[in-house]
Amino acid sequence: MAKSRELVREGQTLGEMVQFGIASLALTSDSPALDSELLLAHTASCERSVIRAFPERVVEPAAKAEYERLIERRRGGEPVAYLLGQREFYALPIRVSAAVLVPRPETELLVDTALSYLPLESPGAVLDVGTGSGAVALAIKHERPGARVVGVDVSAEALAVAATNASALGLDIELLESSWFDGLGTRRFALIVANPPYVETGDPVLEDALRHEPRLALDGGPDGLDAVRAIFGKAPAHLLEGGRLLVEHGHTQGERVRQLATIHGFSNVRTLKDLAGCDRAVLADRAQ
Repeated sequence: MAKSRELVREGQTLGEMVQFGIASLALTSDSPALDSELLLAHTASCERSVIRAFPERVVEPAAKAEYERLIERRRGGEPVAYLLGQREFYALPIRVSAAVLVPRPETELLVDTALSYLPLESPGAVLDVGTGSGAVALAIKHERPGARVVGVDVSAEALAVAATNASALGLDIELLESSWFDGLGTRRFALIVANPPYVETGDPVLEDALRHEPRLALDGGPDGLDAVRAIFGKAPAHLLEGGRLLVEHGHTQGERVRQLATIHGFSNVRTLKDLAGCDRAVLADRAQ
């Protein structure tokens, strides 16, 4: 570690610092060049295009020191989104912290699907269960301003992040602290969306690649489906007639999640695939 840090000298250029970052992250990141450019653009207050166009530009000492610090944290496995404090989701800048999951591109499928069932005029009420940073709820509200969007989460810290995002984006959504549906009384919705915990408790990824993200939002129990079962069991009481439930799941869980939907009385159960062609979510209708 000491040798790699010696590469960063006083008066180094953007190009030299990117190379330092790439070398430092080569063994710990799947995308060392991208990570290095994002972190340098952040600390040097410039666009990534500037780094590529003007690699000879000298970086200020304060920016260099901050870059070194972030590179070291990234070497320790912290997600780039946490280091930057935000992640783009559905073209919206979503602020994140260690209290919430980093929004994933594949979760945009939930938004795409939700919008296809929410008319521009009178889109109705939408519930985002386990809202976390509020990314899904806010993306839906942004695209369907007339929708009444509610986000619930058991974590007060996560809800604080979601509230910050709603305020920063100027989007009016309702946020409630609730364990799944417990705080909703008799309220019903046209559409319920959820990206619940679905990683198996024994999956090594929880102690490796995902170790910096909140376990509460990841660990789905022994088979990964504890939260999914709870959602399918309680959602019918909170869906309007003709309402739909949309739940994200792991890429190997499609068949089991479809079975759960059928067991709990849902109809027209279908699996949706993500851009990689993997099973990613189940959409089901409330039984008439």
